[in-house]
Amino acid sequence: SAVALLVLAAALASGLALALLPRAPVNRFCTAPNNQTGFLCDDRVTCVPASWVCDRVSNCRNGEDEQEQLCGDLPHSLPGYLVFHCSNPRSWVYADQRCNGMNDCGDCSDETGSLAACPPCGWEWWSCSPVHYEFCSCIPRRLCRDGIQHCLGWSDEFVC
Repeated sequence: SAVALLVLAAALASGLALALLPRAPVNRFCTAPNNQTGFLCDDRVTCVPASWVCDRVSNCRNGEDEQEQLCGDLPHSLPGYLVFHCSNPRSWVYADQRCNGMNDCGDCSDETGSLAACPPCGWEWWSCSPVHYEFCSCIPRRLCRDGIQHCLGWSDEFVC
């Protein structure tokens, strides 16, 4: 009976010791719809696009995409895979905004150049540089021949 009590005490002590050990952080990287970088919710099924994290709307059932430890000091509190740093050191965008065709950084560094490493314009896009307004080096083909100049050389109206 004393041996059984000793075994039980040892088991409890080792269980307590294991509970106090720091746990490895949960890997929350996932691929959201449209092949975007995402954040994996606690349910290990729901993957929300990076730009939905810390947007003041709970997209995960338990609200883990809006927790203070994640959103307290943006972008520093976010895991690196959720952030893209623009060429301006003070600017950043969410990783799923890189290579989305829009000038989210304000200087096109999220769409062009070695930092972004974006593939060439896809079949839904027309390539022209420079581009006016919110686009960088590609415009959506739906804007071709719409009577509005989007490419500096008017190729969107005469060639596209």
